[in-house]
Amino acid sequence: MVFELNAALSDKLKVLSAAAKYDVACTSSGVSRKSKKGELGAAEAAGICHSFAADGRCVSLLKILFTNECIFNCKYCINRCSNDVPRTSFTPDEICQLTMEFYRRNYIEGLFLSSGVMQSPDYTMELICESLMKLRLEYKFNGYVHCKAIPGASPELVEMAGWYADRMSVNLELPTEAGLKELAPNKTRKNILTPMRQIQAGMAESRAVLGMKGGNQSSYWYTQKRMGKSLPGSNENLDAISGTVSNNIADKNTGIALNSKGNALAQWNRNDTSRGFVPAGQSTQMIIGATGESDYQILAVTEALYQKFDLKRVFYSAFVNVNNDSSLAINGGKPPLHREHRLYQADWLLRYYGFTAGEILSENRPFFNTYLDPKCDWALGHMEYFPVEVNTASYNTLLRVPGIGVKSAGRIVNARKTGRLDFHSLKKMGVVLKRAIYFITCNGRMMYDFLKVEEDYITRNLVSGETDVVKGFGSNITYKQLTLFEDFQLGDV
Repeated sequence: MVFELNAALSDKLKVLSAAAKYDVACTSSGVSRKSKKGELGAAEAAGICHSFAADGRCVSLLKILFTNECIFNCKYCINRCSNDVPRTSFTPDEICQLTMEFYRRNYIEGLFLSSGVMQSPDYTMELICESLMKLRLEYKFNGYVHCKAIPGASPELVEMAGWYADRMSVNLELPTEAGLKELAPNKTRKNILTPMRQIQAGMAESRAVLGMKGGNQSSYWYTQKRMGKSLPGSNENLDAISGTVSNNIADKNTGIALNSKGNALAQWNRNDTSRGFVPAGQSTQMIIGATGESDYQILAVTEALYQKFDLKRVFYSAFVNVNNDSSLAINGGKPPLHREHRLYQADWLLRYYGFTAGEILSENRPFFNTYLDPKCDWALGHMEYFPVEVNTASYNTLLRVPGIGVKSAGRIVNARKTGRLDFHSLKKMGVVLKRAIYFITCNGRMMYDFLKVEEDYITRNLVSGETDVVKGFGSNITYKQLTLFEDFQLGDV
């Protein structure tokens, strides 16, 4: 290792901001906090970290590592201990100084702080806690803070960080325990899930005492509640105050199960609890493509995390072979970006549209259709449900229609109260008609008389509009080959 012992603060910032770019689990949201007299900053419940908020603002976080020194040797990580790269660390005061100066210049709206593991998990977590406490109490920073919980750190330190951070995350790293053993032998699934469970239970306990100030429920939780479903690991079934959690057998596809846990919060009188405990919830990240899991396995793990840990988000990071390790080279050495994109699409179906992993994929069909997005692919496999009459269909039914999203489905339901809808009205409401017209009717009629509710016909028309449809995909085509004697496509009419 090459250590930068006396590096200037600007040089440290270059090294540790560059080292943080591979951590994607930082699009933070979920907490609103107004400014306070004598303190600097506020927090808005809109997407943060180089993303666009709902009102169109582009907002960002200062995204850095506390240190890129690490005692672990994970094969996929640029900061693994066997790599000969420049190493440096911030001090807690330097973290505070950078955050305050960047905020005063209106460069950022908050801090995203991750870290390698220096000396031990407890030693690193203690430094992170010291940084957050100084930032909140000495520097009076009231803005947004997202920090990582270090797997293996003591529960006391994880809790202390949770009182001063708005969001916390514990990276699952790899979808399965077998993959973790292969590429990150110093890490265990138990060490990762333990702080994740503690944070979940702590948010529930804080919420029970302080109201919604102690951690907002996830979008997945609200979707399941809307559909009348009870989650096996939801906070409705979690008595965090008495410290009892129901026990489940680990699922064979995920290896994730509920476990008994005592009271998560013990420091009510020792820390500043005015913000609540992790009020913006927790998230995690999985590396995709470094090991051989199928899309179905990854999606099943995602669903289990949402159900049993009430996560705000699961992020997916296409594997980049930053270490040029020949044993990890897959797919010609290219990051599986298209696969990552499909996982994010399916993730939205889980969180907002009421789909389950078993509906999107299955053990018999474990990979995404490379030609169609998951929602269109599901619809084409369930043509018995279509076409849907938009003037009478329920909200949940409308969400299953390709081209109709959460907002447009809500607008349809509201607009039907004052009159019947036509296709022109649907377009104004934001419905993507180039996909939806094959699956809906208005007043009993389809948009064009020549449209056919047939899988092959609809597939050809949907695929014909996809300009990138033949790039980087497999050869397992499940639809019939077009011949010269087929009927005209929509684009030919």
